[in-house]
Formats: sequence, C-alpha cells, structure tokens
Amino acid sequence: MLITTTPQVEGKSIKAYLGVVTGVAIMGADIFKDLFAGIRNIVGGRASAYEQELRRAKDIALEEMAQSAQSLGANAVVGVDLDYETLGQGGNMLMVSASGTAVKCEQE
Repeated sequence: MLITTTPQVEGKSIKAYLGVVTGVAIMGADIFKDLFAGIRNIVGGRASAYEQELRRAKDIALEEMAQSAQSLGANAVVGVDLDYETLGQGGNMLMVSASGTAVKCEQE
C-alpha cells in the first residue's frame, strides 16, 4: 500500500477515489516513563521513551488506515495527515490519528 501526504501519486494517474479512511491509536503513558522523561528533560536530554511511543502510535494509526483503504479495494492513500493529541487528566494518554483518501491508481 502506497501512502503519501501529496494529493496525487507521482507518475501514476488516479483511476478512482474510494473515500476517506482513518486510523487511530491511543496509548497510555506509563508513570515510570513519565518520571524518566521528566528527568531527561530537566537535564537537557531527549525523552526517548516518549519518542518510541510516538513512533509506535504513528505506525499503528497508519497501519489501521492502510487496512481500511485495502478493504475498499484501494492500492494507495493520498493526502495523508497525521494528528497528535494528549488525552485524559494531565495528558496521560496519547492519541495519534491518520486520515487520507483511499484511491485506486493505475497499475504498471
């Protein structure tokens, strides 16, 4: 499945627009990760635990979106947008959502 943030696939024409597809991942932030991330930020380091969670949540959201597109018969998703939000009291949950347009591109 080709996934792109651009509105078209370079070098291929879009034969059909199949609809908007989305994927969402909501991850709980572990209290120990919060603690260590805070300590790293205080001393000027990177919060690698959060970075890993962000990557994992992004991958899950994109995979869900791709599966939705595939179920519609798409071979690509164009115009993809990723959004990141914190949820819950104190922002202890992380939500990543991916959305785009499922399309059927010409095959080579």
